[in-house]
Amino acid sequence: MAWIHVISEEAAGPELMPLYKEIVDPVSGRVDNILAIHSLHPEGLDGHFSLYKAVMTGTPTLRKAEREMIALVVSKINGCHY
Repeated sequence: MAWIHVISEEAAGPELMPLYKEIVDPVSGRVDNILAIHSLHPEGLDGHFSLYKAVMTGTPTLRKAEREMIALVVSKINGCHY
């Protein structure tokens, strides 16, 4: 299994902390691992999250649950286990 170094929320500096506060999962109260892997490159984290927001809100004719289902099916087809 691959291991990727990430900066924890507790160790986040002044450039990363505002991003972490914006992307914290409201259910778990933590930053999701798929986003935390970008912690060594905050610009990449910001870009990833901006893309995610655009994809998940950019189609007003689809409900959030439908967009999530599409993402799940695409991940399954691509062999993604996350």
